[in-house]
Amino acid sequence: MISVAEALQAVTALFEPLNVEHIALRDAVGRVLAEDVAAKRDQPPFAASSMDGYALRNAEVAANARFTVIGESAAGAGFTGVIKSGQAARIFTGAPVPEGADRVIIQEDISRDGDVITINAGFDTEHFIRPAGFDFLAGQVMHAPKRLTAQDVALLASMNCPDIPVFRKPLVGIIATGNELVMPGEDPEQAQIIASNNFGLAALFQQFGAEIRMIPIARDTPQSLKMAIDLCDGVDLIVTIGGASVGDHDIVRDVTAEIGMVSSFYKVAMRPGKPLMAGMLGETPLIGLPGNPVSSMVCGHIFIRPALSKMQGLGDAALPRELAQLGADLPQNGPREHYMRAQIGVEYSRLTVHPFARQDSALLSVLARANGFLVCPPNSDAKRAGDLVEVIRF
Repeated sequence: MISVAEALQAVTALFEPLNVEHIALRDAVGRVLAEDVAAKRDQPPFAASSMDGYALRNAEVAANARFTVIGESAAGAGFTGVIKSGQAARIFTGAPVPEGADRVIIQEDISRDGDVITINAGFDTEHFIRPAGFDFLAGQVMHAPKRLTAQDVALLASMNCPDIPVFRKPLVGIIATGNELVMPGEDPEQAQIIASNNFGLAALFQQFGAEIRMIPIARDTPQSLKMAIDLCDGVDLIVTIGGASVGDHDIVRDVTAEIGMVSSFYKVAMRPGKPLMAGMLGETPLIGLPGNPVSSMVCGHIFIRPALSKMQGLGDAALPRELAQLGADLPQNGPREHYMRAQIGVEYSRLTVHPFARQDSALLSVLARANGFLVCPPNSDAKRAGDLVEVIRF
């Protein structure tokens, strides 16, 4: 049985970044930028007004000064003339500042009579002009790798980048195993339960950039499991759920070994999640998760999220941990690192964590209420409310 840190290192060593593909900007949110992208133009590409008002020569600005309005500059339709002494152009927000003008007087500071405007006393001293390149210049780079947000997509559009180089999405085949499982919507027999792990893990992996191939439930026979594995042909990762422990019906280890899996490890000193296995089946990594619902989801966060990150060029670091103030007393921990489901929030300007009283690895209702893990190191001393502990936010 190895430590969580050793297991994570062994898991991520199974993976390499995937190939790069170009996609339309419209589809880029949530994808990972694979190569630096440079702006193709200045933004704004011209000096632009930041307010509605009148463009004129700054040297002539004074209270009661009068100007003749000779034209108009609107967004998308600039004034093509030249502003000379005693002249002004009506201008709107975002419109190009006409040649000869270097000041915008906002319309609230102007009195207008026909084509003549007069600057009111107490006018605003701001110039209200955004220079060309005020936001960014042509050639400015958005650096890779990074997972693209909606804000990034807006910036890339402004940079005039219609298609983007990204890492290909990892394709994950998920195999739930067990005679006791039926799919949601089916009518289970007395000794059967509804499959949940495969749906929860599929949602988790999709949230962090993967595509999913959901394989039909494999029954507790070598033939059924081998057939399910065959259906994973071409995926980047095979994830099995259940059947990796030591019970009479737990056949995943034996079957995968029979068909050539080279094991990296089996069993991790953590709870929940001890019966975890990983290795290579041919050229495809395979990770066998525990069958308990919470155990599989905890391992999905701790081990598979970093693997997905590595495949998408984001490195293989463990999930970030933060220090939080403990909201309740905790007993001494045993020899396995404990990932307690918890509520993490800010109280009196301090990050605070409240672990749930019930931590059984079958309690999905508790996991659904959690927004992170409180991590108790192996053999750690008892803690008192107010002590600092490590947490991982979902």
